[in-house]
Amino acid sequence: MNNLFELNSDVAAVIGGTGELGGLMAEALGAGGAKVAVIGRNAERGEARAKKITDGGGEAKFFAADGLSGESLDAARQAISQWAGAPTSVLVNAAGGNRPEATIPPGGDFCKLPLDAWRDVFDLNLVGGALLPCQVFGQDMIDAGVGSIINIASMSGIIPLSRVVAYSAAKSAVINLTMWLAREWATTGVRVNAISPGFFPAEQNRKLLFNDDGSYTERGGQIIGHTPMGRFGKPEELAGATIWLASRKASSFVTGQNIAIDGGFASVTI
Repeated sequence: MNNLFELNSDVAAVIGGTGELGGLMAEALGAGGAKVAVIGRNAERGEARAKKITDGGGEAKFFAADGLSGESLDAARQAISQWAGAPTSVLVNAAGGNRPEATIPPGGDFCKLPLDAWRDVFDLNLVGGALLPCQVFGQDMIDAGVGSIINIASMSGIIPLSRVVAYSAAKSAVINLTMWLAREWATTGVRVNAISPGFFPAEQNRKLLFNDDGSYTERGGQIIGHTPMGRFGKPEELAGATIWLASRKASSFVTGQNIAIDGGFASVTI
């Protein structure tokens, strides 16, 4: 994999690397040879993720930052530059989430959805999950004339998922911003793309999807049965899920048993 992606000289920043998806992407980038900056608010999880990468033979370090603070992100960017050099190769924006107050429960009334909760979800997913990180880290990439930015959107941003109305709308905005940036920055050498995952078990939705014995909840069965995740039976069967890498060398479409490259992305089956 290292020869294929040639990430040995690259510095990758993963915002939200303390979470499930961002953490797995950080591990994959580390396995590919990149120096990985694991960025997030939870020091315990961030340090653990960085240690897992270094224990596997990679290079990684945790940097504390709040995606909703440009000053905090810029401080992390400067610290990363001192540690490994300017992070101009890969930026993964994996921070995001939802708020119970911004969902519509069974029998709920959309007309009474609190505006503050709506704004919180948009700030978390759009502002902290894409806008500010692209502004703070994007300038170094533009100056260097190279870079790959990967925003984590959601399938619910394409086909709205019931109940999570604010989250779906926010992720749709992430997709729109990604397309705008992709066009605007194309001439600078910076590529901007989005990945739209479906449902998968993570800390924030595990109780929604599964009972304590590993069986699906009623709601979980409805969701899983209508997504690609339906092929998995239990959370531990996520081995075999696909995570993504970015490589400026990848330009053709090649498929293999475990690896597929398409337009600068590489999916790796874990």
